[in-house]
Amino acid sequence: VQLQASGGGLVQAGDSLRLSCEVSGRTFSSVAVAWFRQAPGKEREFLAAISWSGGRTYYEDSAKGRFTISRDNTKNTVYLQMNSLKPEDTAVYSCAQRIGSPRVSSLNDYHYWGQGTQITVSS
Repeated sequence: VQLQASGGGLVQAGDSLRLSCEVSGRTFSSVAVAWFRQAPGKEREFLAAISWSGGRTYYEDSAKGRFTISRDNTKNTVYLQMNSLKPEDTAVYSCAQRIGSPRVSSLNDYHYWGQGTQITVSS
């Protein structure tokens, strides 16, 4: 299983951005894909997860309202739509996969990780 995150870049405060996580290799209907981020000097933080089958979603409280996770099974891709970006959203964003429920926020419970994509939000 491989995951590839893309879509990052340099944006201004208030802008929107959509990240993509393309999943390749063998997957099962019972998997969940999540987005995490890691800001400089901080621990990796869970943002949201979605089940591959059924599209059930789960959000960290800090991500509710501005971030939306979705998936397109035909493209094997999970998205993270981010609106009203703030400078404190500056981080490396990564996607990860686990077998089981999306209602899991611990990074240790995610088995496959993709390389991150950098987002820098200027004020």
